Amino acid sequence: MDRVEIEAELALLLNEMEGDFGDAHEVYLRVRQLLDSMRAYGMDLPNDLVHLEEELEAQFRSEAPPET
Repeated sequence: MDRVEIEAELALLLNEMEGDFGDAHEVYLRVRQLLDSMRAYGMDLPNDLVHLEEELEAQFRSEAPPET
């Protein structure tokens, strides 16, 4: 995924988030994938998306069954 594709995916994700938030886990996975791609390219990360990723990760971690 190159820089143009990352920016297009980011725009698409943000547009979808403005409407129906949908499945939070799906949003988390897409945000995580997008940020991982940006990290791989050495791009600056949008603070709001990093914060969203952290909040969703904490939410899913707290909802996960304990490991045995």
